[in-house]
Amino acid sequence: MLARVDKLVPYNAEEEMKERGALYEKALLPFVSYAIADGNLVTGQNPGSAKATSQKVAELL
Repeated sequence: MLARVDKLVPYNAEEEMKERGALYEKALLPFVSYAIADGNLVTGQNPGSAKATSQKVAELL
């Protein structure tokens, strides 16, 4: 775990989502900007994705 939260969080969010059938996408490199929109749902991978995420939200408005 690159963010080193594996000792603090009792589960892995990525694995939990995949096990429940979610389509999980992420950037090839960690800690780079990555945002995606699926309908009206917009998500960003990390704090560095704030600008890209907000741009996608603005496009939907």
